[in-house]
Amino acid sequence: KAPVYVIEVDGIINPATAKFIIESIDQATEKGAQCLIVQLDTPGGLMESMRIIVKKILTANIPIIVYVGPQGARAASAGVFITMSAHIAVMAPSTHIGAAHPVSLGEGKESKTMSEKIVNDTVSYIKTIAKTRGKNADWGEKAVTKSVSVTEDEALKLNVIDFISPDIQDILTRIDGKVVKFDGMTRTLLTKGVKPRSIQMSWRYRFLDIISNPSIAYILLMLGIYGIFFELSTPGAILPGVVGGIFLILAFFALQMLPINFAGLALILFAMILFIAEIKVVSHGLLSVGGVISLFLGSLMLIESPTEYMRISLSVIIPAVLVSAAFFIFAVTMAIRARLSKPTTGMEGLIGEIGVATTTIAPEGKVSIHGEFWNVNTDQTIERGEKVQVTGVSNLKLKVKKIE
Repeated sequence: KAPVYVIEVDGIINPATAKFIIESIDQATEKGAQCLIVQLDTPGGLMESMRIIVKKILTANIPIIVYVGPQGARAASAGVFITMSAHIAVMAPSTHIGAAHPVSLGEGKESKTMSEKIVNDTVSYIKTIAKTRGKNADWGEKAVTKSVSVTEDEALKLNVIDFISPDIQDILTRIDGKVVKFDGMTRTLLTKGVKPRSIQMSWRYRFLDIISNPSIAYILLMLGIYGIFFELSTPGAILPGVVGGIFLILAFFALQMLPINFAGLALILFAMILFIAEIKVVSHGLLSVGGVISLFLGSLMLIESPTEYMRISLSVIIPAVLVSAAFFIFAVTMAIRARLSKPTTGMEGLIGEIGVATTTIAPEGKVSIHGEFWNVNTDQTIERGEKVQVTGVSNLKLKVKKIE
């Protein structure tokens, strides 16, 4: 019997997920699999990524079975389209499917009109998918327009799925002998007793999937900004700038896959400018306060989505803002302190130090300070062996006075 392959998709539907599913279908096809089972548990994701997945499933040369499982799983939003596009749709007990209303970003009359266009287009899309697979197109329309969601039992009664199954092995038993229709072709599945083979997501796609998480993308952005700020504060350190640059590139790569609000991004960058300006301008902390406020507001606005799974968690934003504020205020304080403190190197760094006259100084001579000999001058007569204190620098010589 030909092999059966299984992949697990658990999380947000994004470009990394789409590429993984597409490559898995291609790999299973090349290895002569009689079908591929996609075990799905998703809150939804990006519309563009979902369309890429659905297109691949609809044009696949092997039967694709989407299994919403295990128990407690869901196929929400983008997951509805993926499930209904499968040749065979299955759900585990205690699962649900629905709420496929597309995310509408922005406000105002223009965005409302655009939202209506998106909804109408999405309705047509899901109805086309449902009719292609012989599923309930009316329910698909309600899932988009009214965000309806149903349990596995209700989905079965409404002809949204083909059957309910507790596990993959049971699925293989129940689809044994089932005839799947392709474009003018049919294929009979012989799956009873077949041990499924798993296809794992590669480390590359796992990495892309992780950084596509809005909270992770935000953390990468903040770390990148830290690195660049540190490099600007201490030129020549190199490492912070290199690491910060890498983090920023990764953050921008992740953000371009997310529904970002450029006003939020601008506020975050403006906050960094205020923190840096605090080093150059004496504002008595006003610039730092403005930076903290700008950073907090920008973080809240950065990801523009009403769905929770596509937003940055407050449990990430608040600690990040507090840590950032502490970091930048500390860095600014140290920079100002260094600017105001007396020099610690060269001749100026010796002002205030104590030494011993190694010759008679009248008005010029030599002294020993920390084991080093220096040319000095003075307004007094200082005998050899007497203690002196450095009071300044004049004409590349130290000025000293006798310690009584």
